[in-house]
Amino acid sequence: MKKIFTLMLVLLLSISLAACGSKDSKSENNASDDGSGKKLDKLSIAFVPSRDPDEIITATEPLKDLLKTELKGLGYDVGEVEITVGTNYEAVGEALSAGTTDIGLIPGGTYVLYDDGAEVLLTATRVGLSNDSDNPSDWNKNKPTEKSDKQTSSYRALLIAGPSEKGRALAEKVNNGEKLSFKDLDSVNWNVMSSSSPAGYIYPALWLDENFGKTITDLSKVVQADSYGSAFARLASGQTDVLVTYADARIDFAEQWASEFGRSATIWDETDVIGVMPAIYNDTISVSKNSDIMDDDLKAALQKAFINIGNSDEGKEVIAIYSHDGYQNAKDSDYDNERKAQKLVQELSSN
Repeated sequence: MKKIFTLMLVLLLSISLAACGSKDSKSENNASDDGSGKKLDKLSIAFVPSRDPDEIITATEPLKDLLKTELKGLGYDVGEVEITVGTNYEAVGEALSAGTTDIGLIPGGTYVLYDDGAEVLLTATRVGLSNDSDNPSDWNKNKPTEKSDKQTSSYRALLIAGPSEKGRALAEKVNNGEKLSFKDLDSVNWNVMSSSSPAGYIYPALWLDENFGKTITDLSKVVQADSYGSAFARLASGQTDVLVTYADARIDFAEQWASEFGRSATIWDETDVIGVMPAIYNDTISVSKNSDIMDDDLKAALQKAFINIGNSDEGKEVIAIYSHDGYQNAKDSDYDNERKAQKLVQELSSN
């Protein structure tokens, strides 16, 4: 009996030690806490190839030490920060979904396509504007639009009427507080950008759909421009009556309006906003829902770390590769308009 008891005790101790060994092994591979802070062997970050991949890798090299330092102060000892650039935008979305990368810097459009496996933590910020109203007449009452010292996590697309007779007629109607009809908009010549342009096509199409149940393909007179510069040149010459552009592109073309486009009055005197599109949220910093190391504590630490990096001079130099000025906390619903836009794009491409 004594022998049986001893044998059972040895067996129970063996099972207990095996379980502890298995737990310790998993902790070593992912994250461990020795009392002084949590240790991460590796943190992987993937960037989309919006620029030359070699250029991105070189520019973001300082991010490795910046992120290690920030996370150290937040209780995480990171052994290695690995930075890669995806072969395309979809590759980064797929890596987040698969859990083969922990963090992805991806546009809003990519995020909503892969939100089953990705979670948005932060939205990039850029310099804001003095105008941001949904009401076009507010933009016209407060001309000229100027850059502000505030950061914004989104930007607008605008429908702008030019100096042509038809353009002035639409502007007058809007500034008198009257609503435009689709008949009004269908009676003028439009200038749009390529169908993949958020501000120059996709969000204007969404605006038409939400307000009139129509889209750009339903308009009678549409010209596609190869650049915003050529679009403003056509607007100035009266070849087109309205154009869609990012807000507020008139700041960038104010000088050319007179010097190159031959207008005697200013761009602010001769153009008016007649439509304001839904907010287009900036790029995201998203994390993988399927990463072995990702939990709520690490997500909170990453939010703080990237915000701090974006607020530092050295950090701003690094994130400038993506034209980011800083970061703000984000939530999934911020990108609902992007979901609508993506759905509309898919419907348009299937027709």
